[in-house]
Amino acid sequence: MEEEIKEVSQVASTSGIPDTEPAQPLSKNAQKKLAKAARLTELKKERRAYEKVKRKEKKKRLREEREQEKADGVEGDQGDEGRVKKRAKTETEPKKPFDARVVIDLGFDDKMSENEIRSLTSQLAFTYSANRKAATPFTSVLFTSLNGRTFTRLESISDAAYKRWIDTEWWEEGYEELWKGNEDGELNDKEEKTDGPETKKRASAPKDSVIYLTADSTDELTELKEGETYIIGGICDHNRYKNLCFNKANEHGIRSARLPIGTYLAELKTRKVLTVNQTFEILLKWVETRSWEEALYSVVPKRKFKDNKPEEESKEVVVSLKDINEDPETVGELDVLEGGEGVVVAAPGDPTSSFDNGPAIVMDPDDNAEVPTGDVDSLGL
Repeated sequence: MEEEIKEVSQVASTSGIPDTEPAQPLSKNAQKKLAKAARLTELKKERRAYEKVKRKEKKKRLREEREQEKADGVEGDQGDEGRVKKRAKTETEPKKPFDARVVIDLGFDDKMSENEIRSLTSQLAFTYSANRKAATPFTSVLFTSLNGRTFTRLESISDAAYKRWIDTEWWEEGYEELWKGNEDGELNDKEEKTDGPETKKRASAPKDSVIYLTADSTDELTELKEGETYIIGGICDHNRYKNLCFNKANEHGIRSARLPIGTYLAELKTRKVLTVNQTFEILLKWVETRSWEEALYSVVPKRKFKDNKPEEESKEVVVSLKDINEDPETVGELDVLEGGEGVVVAAPGDPTSSFDNGPAIVMDPDDNAEVPTGDVDSLGL
């Protein structure tokens, strides 16, 4: 027994954890915690070393490309153009806005866990980014009922960066303010204060032009029209609440419609409820292509078409950073720890679980090469 205590004390000292009284024997749980801490320390070292190697390889590759461009005599032409591709694209390609408004209804804070709130705020960021990058963006994105935990979360991220999002509005009130006092179809002339001396008109819309998008609706959306307002329910609930948005639309006396997923994606094996940003990106893609089939196939994650076992039966899931970027709902379904170049992904289950369901794996976003990690318990989360 004394040898075991000595060994645990050595583990504690190497992991940076203060040693306990050597005269008091440690329980098995205490010994396991110390061992986990030691493995976590080693795991961090391995991950940092891997990330360092990847950064060096990337710098070397870029340097060789520049040297080759210079040797080929394209340094001032194609070389420069390639290095400023992103900036050049935004400067030279004119935007063609689609004159419709999308509203994200954030009035569901009380129905989500803290992990789901975090997942939702990530989806909101992806939504804004998609609209900014689109060749045919919506003229306005309005976020309503921002008055609870989602608001607190957004305020804490990057010095409330959401306030600087372009072509967006944020309301504490619900979306029904759009037509309040305007049931006759006339738009109001309300103004709201900005951070500067100027004021801008507050968004408004005739009630009969507002459509709530929900998978529970009996009507199918056939096309988007300029001058209309489309509401997306801002909730990450993994389909726990049936008819939630549908009932809300009925209570306010507005139309509802569902995306034509069943018509164009009949082979979809999993649930047909999508994340906020996926729904938004499908709308953007339809505006660009005028094709529901193309819009749905380009946005719905390919993994949803596979005839897999139900998620609750799976014991191990491997997801790359690219998959998470395409489908942020994954963040809500899996326990995820971002780690530089890769992402540590644990088995599915309760977001508050202790990672007991299976091994964690880090995937390189570039080539999906597996990065050594160790088991899930070593993460110490």
